[in-house]
Amino acid sequence: MTLSLTGEYGVRAVMELARHPDAWPMPRTRIAEGADIPARYLSRILTDLVRAGVLDASRGKRGGFRLARSASDISLYDVLSPFERFESDRCPFGSGACGEANPCEAHNGWKELVEHQRRFLRRTTVHDISKNAQGNGAEVSSTRESASTSVERRGVLG
Repeated sequence: MTLSLTGEYGVRAVMELARHPDAWPMPRTRIAEGADIPARYLSRILTDLVRAGVLDASRGKRGGFRLARSASDISLYDVLSPFERFESDRCPFGSGACGEANPCEAHNGWKELVEHQRRFLRRTTVHDISKNAQGNGAEVSSTRESASTSVERRGVLG
């Protein structure tokens, strides 16, 4: 799975907020600096995350952003869904006729792969990632590796 740059920046911004709750509300410029995101690009991302209910925003001199819920209640799917598409019903191979009623050769494997990604993103929380980011990240990496190895072993990709 490859994330768009916008999706990656969205995750980085949320992780910056999760790692520094004592700095809430955090100004956009501080999020941009801490997460290494261009400030102008970040504005739209933060707006989308507020609309999605991931972040809360406050205006004014002491305004900024904070997580809308506990980090353990925000999944990666919540963070990424404003920016990424996780569709299993659209054929990525250009077959307009492909669907449940008329599947192409890769349809079932593709559908299983997308569903596996969705499950991973829904069960992995911002808390899980921020806790690992402060450590060595091994738990999330091994989860990701075992997930893709499992999919490959079952022949989904080939």
